[in-house]
Amino acid sequence: MPALDFIPTFQTIALFSLASFLLSITPGPDMALFLARTVTGGRSMGFAAMFGASAGLIVHATLAGLGLSALLAASPTAFFILKIIGGLYLGWLAYGAIRHGSGFSVDNTSAPKQSLRGTFLTGLGINLTNPKVIVFFVTFLPQFVDASDPAAAGKMLFLGLFFLVIGIPTNGLIILVAERFTRFMQSSPRAMRIFDYGFAGIVSAFAVKLFLTQGR
Repeated sequence: MPALDFIPTFQTIALFSLASFLLSITPGPDMALFLARTVTGGRSMGFAAMFGASAGLIVHATLAGLGLSALLAASPTAFFILKIIGGLYLGWLAYGAIRHGSGFSVDNTSAPKQSLRGTFLTGLGINLTNPKVIVFFVTFLPQFVDASDPAAAGKMLFLGLFFLVIGIPTNGLIILVAERFTRFMQSSPRAMRIFDYGFAGIVSAFAVKLFLTQGR
């Protein structure tokens, strides 16, 4: 039905879900905040931080989806250049994972006492002010949508918001097992290196895919 043209194919959604899951469990500022708040203030604080960051992701996903759509409509050449830059960015992420590792750390001693509302706003603020998030969406979404698709605008917006469908339950589970997860991440350097190489391999595959689809 034409009304559902904004929904990508099952194969695209499955591939996007796998990539989103991997990126959701990648250590970063958001995850460090979730775990720190959970360890120091309980699960309610961890979930408050997670929902704050998720609200920020809705803003990023919407702006990225609409912005990419406008760029595609205005200039296919500019969109092509953006995809080239996106492939290089993904390659840089892969290099960074191998060269520097995840650098996972949770500071559970210096976090100030906050209310649930304050923790939510902290999660929102950290997410909105992280330039890597918007750069990620701008380079991540184009590889799952054909530039010649007349429904590209709706599909990019759909996928941008669908990222939360994967991220919220994934991060929620991590919060539920926060203490065990934190101990594992901090005490298992070999496992972390395996994770880093796996992450680098999958991100590199996406970069190659992005380069190979430039001419469509």
